[in-house]
Amino acid sequence: MKKYRFLNKITTVMIVAALSFSCKSSVSRNVEQAKATEKPKLQPNLIYGDLIIKEQSDYLMIPVSLAEQNEDKGIDLNLSRSYENERNQLYNIIFYQKQGSEAHLLLNKKAIITSFDLLEIKAAKKPTTRVWLYKIIDQDTNTDKKLNNEDATIGYLSDLSGKNLQQITPNNTRIISWVVVPSENAIFLKIIKDSDNDKKFTKEDKTNFVRVNLDKIGMGTEIISDQIEQELRSYVFK
Repeated sequence: MKKYRFLNKITTVMIVAALSFSCKSSVSRNVEQAKATEKPKLQPNLIYGDLIIKEQSDYLMIPVSLAEQNEDKGIDLNLSRSYENERNQLYNIIFYQKQGSEAHLLLNKKAIITSFDLLEIKAAKKPTTRVWLYKIIDQDTNTDKKLNNEDATIGYLSDLSGKNLQQITPNNTRIISWVVVPSENAIFLKIIKDSDNDKKFTKEDKTNFVRVNLDKIGMGTEIISDQIEQELRSYVFK
């Protein structure tokens, strides 16, 4: 009798184990089948804009965007003259040598180009200076894990070939306007700084001006020092 009960228990255990294995195998097969039938997430197509050809340059330019509209549809990206009506964000620019086959990208990182302009500075008794000026969003300054018009907009200059890209305005700032002074071969940019560190650019933040010497391109020098501002405040709020 005991032997019969023992055999009965063994049989029950084997049946339960077999059913459990069968269920697990079935679930595993279903998961694998589901994964196999899942469609991979398609990336949007790259969109190549119209050619930008400047006689002053040995390179032509091809703007690169994506086949999707901006989330912020009301934003005017204020692109270069040929692109003032574009609604897509620019993510890069291809430079292609007119007389050769060499091609390269302007940027080697993820970023948004909000505008680009050709500067041609002519001054008496000085060689003409030609550079590209870009306004670029490449830092997630408001930490929302995406690049958009709420982030800092940084100034960059490159030569006509799209090489020697140099940052000219400080991090965590936004360009408001700029003007070229040919006699000094310099560009002056008005910027706003997130001076209260709230990760936003508002009327509460300080503005300043940055001078960039085009004879030796590099990070611009702020014109209004802390000392000058304090002195100014002592007179205005006296």
